[in-house]
Amino acid sequence: MNLQTKIPLSKQSTNLIDYNSNILLLGSCFVENIGAKLQYFKFQSVVNPFGILFHPKAIEALVENTLQNKFYSEEYLFFNNEQWHCFDVHSKLSNTSKERLLSDLNKQISLTNKQIHESTHLIITLGTAWVYRYIKTNKIVANCHKLTQKAFDKELLSVDEIIGSLRSIVDSIRDINTSASIIFTVSPVRHLKDGFIENTLSKAHLVSAIHEFLNQKSLSGNDNLSYFPSYEIMMDELRDYRFYKEDMIHPNQTAVDYVWEKFVTVWIASHTKKTMGEVDAVQKGMLHKPFNPDSEAHKKFLKNLSKKKQQLQKQFTHISF
Repeated sequence: MNLQTKIPLSKQSTNLIDYNSNILLLGSCFVENIGAKLQYFKFQSVVNPFGILFHPKAIEALVENTLQNKFYSEEYLFFNNEQWHCFDVHSKLSNTSKERLLSDLNKQISLTNKQIHESTHLIITLGTAWVYRYIKTNKIVANCHKLTQKAFDKELLSVDEIIGSLRSIVDSIRDINTSASIIFTVSPVRHLKDGFIENTLSKAHLVSAIHEFLNQKSLSGNDNLSYFPSYEIMMDELRDYRFYKEDMIHPNQTAVDYVWEKFVTVWIASHTKKTMGEVDAVQKGMLHKPFNPDSEAHKKFLKNLSKKKQQLQKQFTHISF
């Protein structure tokens, strides 16, 4: 008896991810779930250097600014609730010090520029098609930073607008990196503050735009662009509230682990899985709490654990624990 509908997945045939890959992840909070997995297994990866970016326009703006080396100055900052903020980035970068915020922003510009140049894979996750336009400047913001809603107009990006944004993102990347695989996905996190119907409409716009864009690129012979169905896996294979956190909005750890396993099946090179197992063993060993820290058995355990670390670090110099 089959009690689950399975989404068919095909393993990528080229440019699979291994421990020599360099991965940049941008977008909605779900990209941080996959990013956390990659970092746990010690892949070379950078996750959301500007914090969570919910919509395609925010990603587009920062990719373009980064690749054009547009550094920030004081005019891009504003003060609210005892902190300095920037409308282009997530509030995790906000700071009580204006100088520190500027320094952090410009440091991330340089870091992300270098990362895009060197990346073998970029994973871009779109969360919503709803955006907020700051009335004072008539510009779409990445984050409202808890300013009054009266300061913004709320808009739904059309499918064509999203396609235009995706084209801009890819063209900017391709100008300096022609070989990286770019993987698009839609976040399964539901933006229910927009409303149930509005969230469904938003996700539909994102899915439609990505597939129309990929079809256009495919017809023009543009390779190394693909879609990973994280949204569809959550909606169809995991259609039960037991796979959500208590807020009934975000996927819980079981769901994240499940989608990660699917991602591994599609994108991770087979020869890499042995190393992943060794890294996992070390990570779990580091969390081990002995009954008797001074026992000979525990000292032997620590010695073996140290040996495993050294072997991994000798094989892959970027790995550190």
